[in-house]
Amino acid sequence: MTALLQYHSAPASRLTSIGSLAADCLKLEVATYPKPGLVSHVDNGAHHDMDFALLIRGAKTLEPWFDDLAAAGAAGAGMDRLRAIGIEAERAMLAATGGVNTHRGAIFGLGLLCAAAGFRQAYAIPLPLGRIIAERWGEAILSGPLPLRSHGAEACRRHGVGGARLEAAQGQPAVYDIALPALRAGRAATGNEEAARVHACLALIAAVADTNLLHRGGATGLAFAQREARTFMAAGGVGQPNWKARAAAIHDAFVARNLSPGGCADLLAMALFVDREEA
Repeated sequence: MTALLQYHSAPASRLTSIGSLAADCLKLEVATYPKPGLVSHVDNGAHHDMDFALLIRGAKTLEPWFDDLAAAGAAGAGMDRLRAIGIEAERAMLAATGGVNTHRGAIFGLGLLCAAAGFRQAYAIPLPLGRIIAERWGEAILSGPLPLRSHGAEACRRHGVGGARLEAAQGQPAVYDIALPALRAGRAATGNEEAARVHACLALIAAVADTNLLHRGGATGLAFAQREARTFMAAGGVGQPNWKARAAAIHDAFVARNLSPGGCADLLAMALFVDREEA
């Protein structure tokens, strides 16, 4: 595809705004309640090692690295370069959070979207960001090194699911086919952005084989989480009159079982980014 395109340099200020948008989407994700089992501005969910302030700190720390990924995408970088920036971003995150992994999954998924956004702007092409990821870097994502100490990678191996790598290589279908339609449906039903984010989060939990849920609760935990989310969505999601109380009850049930759908949280932030970047 690159050989067929004439390069148009995107303004540096426009590329820089990509990193700011990505960090803002991470902040919006954490500023959403109730998200079953996840940290929010209300409580820490099923997490004992992180809270709202720590997640905000992690998001702020990553902003310049998201800028770098956007610039690398605009320059036509390959996956090796993107991976190197991601490794440095993870080191910066861990230094800022005292060693707590607040956003490793987001560095990968949202970072790729930033690179795709930089590429899209530089070449002035109207392709969806997910398609750019699949066409530019999909093969390299799947053939790249596997993280040895990642809970998500271990869950993929143990339970035979594709995880974030396959999701990215296929163009982020959970973002485009699940999260974005649910986000917009929740927005239309309520006119409330936080409610729309809850709606999208529950839609993701209902459909995605979240490796964080598999790591914490195994197949039984994933089945429980999906069943609760599907029941909520089948009843109308945030369109039902008592939606917040029902979602809060699901949140409490996740916390009691130590379940946290961190992969869905990353996908929610990614959907927020795509919703704004492709508008």
